[in-house]
Amino acid sequence: MSPAPMPTASLEVAVFQLNAQDSLQQNLEAIARLADRANGARLFSLPEGCLFMGDVEKKRASAEPAPKLGEAPAEGHGLRALSELARTHHAWVCAGGVALRTDDHARPLNAHVAFDDTGKVAAIYRKVHLFDVDLADGTSHRESDSTFAGDPHEDVVTIDVDGFRLGLAICYDVRFPEHFRRLVDRGAHGLLVPAAFTVPTGKDHWHVLLRARAIESQCWLLAAAQWGRHPGNRLTYGKSLVADPWGDVVAQVSDGEGVVRASLDPKRLVDVRAQLPSLRHRRS
Repeated sequence: MSPAPMPTASLEVAVFQLNAQDSLQQNLEAIARLADRANGARLFSLPEGCLFMGDVEKKRASAEPAPKLGEAPAEGHGLRALSELARTHHAWVCAGGVALRTDDHARPLNAHVAFDDTGKVAAIYRKVHLFDVDLADGTSHRESDSTFAGDPHEDVVTIDVDGFRLGLAICYDVRFPEHFRRLVDRGAHGLLVPAAFTVPTGKDHWHVLLRARAIESQCWLLAAAQWGRHPGNRLTYGKSLVADPWGDVVAQVSDGEGVVRASLDPKRLVDVRAQLPSLRHRRS
């Protein structure tokens, strides 16, 4: 991919916060409500698990066929609905954490699917880092048991939206700065980090990690999140936000379902990178 010149105009974005459940229709209705509130933004960022949050077996059953790049999805009710949302609102729709089928029925992909403003699939990022942890509150997560991991060499994915190059990630990836460094090497001006952060990790690490990735990458950062209680008594932290290239949080959703809009100013990007040229000072 060729280096990306600096954008010349601001990009209007909307970051969604959902309380997704194990009903696809219920989740699509919530997304549509927020899209109406965000109408006019050029990009909608949706959280991980935007189409489904539930137990492992239902997650496997919810997986949809992987769409083809450059085409509107021909299969999958959820994917076709998101494609139509993009076309109707003339906005890019970046859907974090969509389950896509693989040859291994037990382990679908956790994919960040980006639709352009005509409803065609512009990019698919397959989550590389899977959440296998035992937390202090007694909860355990073994994402690798039910998810096929992406390839850290192949899955360095960016999209170009109105002059902004945006790098794709999902949730647990935020703890691995090398992934974001690769996105910056691809010319990223912004980073999309949809998530379903747990409450114990969220209250201590959510803002710290996101601001750190924005600061060291000198990029705008959008983090769309799940919030509240989900099937299986799972709790997520919320606090969906937009951070600027200095690491300041410029917009944040409160508790509950909601959406926040922000304008990604290219001058802020240029000023930060000129004032503190750490990307140029890198030695490897």
